[in-house]
Amino acid sequence: MSLVTLRLRPSQWVGAAMILSLLIFALLEAWLHSGHYAKQNLANYLMMPNVQEWLGTDQFGRSMMARMGSAIRLSFLLSFFCVLTSVLLGSFLGVMAGWYGGWIDRVLNWVVNILMALPGLILVLLLAAILPGSFLMLYFAISLVLWLEYYRVVRALTQVAVSSPQMEASRQLGFGRFYLFKRHIWPSLQSSVLTLAAFGAANSILALASLGFIYVGLQPPVAELGLMVVELLPYFDEAPWILMQPLVAIFMLVLGFNLLAGKAK
Repeated sequence: MSLVTLRLRPSQWVGAAMILSLLIFALLEAWLHSGHYAKQNLANYLMMPNVQEWLGTDQFGRSMMARMGSAIRLSFLLSFFCVLTSVLLGSFLGVMAGWYGGWIDRVLNWVVNILMALPGLILVLLLAAILPGSFLMLYFAISLVLWLEYYRVVRALTQVAVSSPQMEASRQLGFGRFYLFKRHIWPSLQSSVLTLAAFGAANSILALASLGFIYVGLQPPVAELGLMVVELLPYFDEAPWILMQPLVAIFMLVLGFNLLAGKAK
């Protein structure tokens, strides 16, 4: 089964539409909107949406359009790098452990068991607290947690594929390892890896927002969805429409990726 033959279910199309709409908004904002996410103008305190500022302004008079665009781009960027790293690392090590077995499998399982002994969120919090506000540390911490699930799933599926009669027949016919991987192992992994990638993107975005909400993630004046929620929360009574913007963005991103993760036809 190749990528071009995947057929999405209606719920997956809904998820893809939600993600695409936010991505288009974030890209168009960077291209067409002249505002800057950190530029303050106290005269525009909690301004309602208008012709100049379609999404209004926050408590410092900063453009919510610029801040939302920057925050959504940041969420997409972090989730992309975290998922890419986790897919490559987890899949590679999972295939190695499942295919070769022996001491490689034992050592990798030992490392994975140690990392899984700590709850994922606690591990991310510990690493993020070492260097608060560092994008690279957040990327490293989230990726360190995400790759474990890829490893476990890929290892199990690889063990099944390696012991299959089809792969044994190809091995007896003298085909090389690249052919064996491409013909027998990757087809059995593809659907699960893509599903895990969608879930991983949602978890990355949720982890970033959660860290921002407790002030352990990125620091002001950076526009980040979780940080924006906690900053705008005291102004809910005065300007509920402004607080709803980052909440709706987080909801759409996480729900969209979770819907997209559903198994394709």
